[in-house]
Amino acid sequence: QVHLVESGGGLVQTGGSLRLSCAASGMISSIKAMGWYRQAPGKQRELVAGITSGGSTDYADSVKGRFTISRSNAKDLMYLQMNSLKPEDTALYYCKVSLTWSTAEFWGRGTQVTVSS
Repeated sequence: QVHLVESGGGLVQTGGSLRLSCAASGMISSIKAMGWYRQAPGKQRELVAGITSGGSTDYADSVKGRFTISRSNAKDLMYLQMNSLKPEDTALYYCKVSLTWSTAEFWGRGTQVTVSS
């Protein structure tokens, strides 16, 4: 089991920045990949950014060049630096991890990001 807690969301104006954090506890030594997802009202949850155990990163086209994912070496913390925020970035942001030895995935409860125009 891995327990995830997101923080850092809030209300920001267009063009502003926020840094989201995801704190992981439990079987963190078994974490394979980590990622940030978001879900806006009436829309499906989508991948925002991911990072593998080797440190490779991937981003949704809509956030490339604006968002940066990072994590601690111990994999107990993951971050999402969000710059040049747009109203369309408004959503509930979740962190998710997958494990090396299981198909199970673990999700946090999310942190709300609201970007005002």
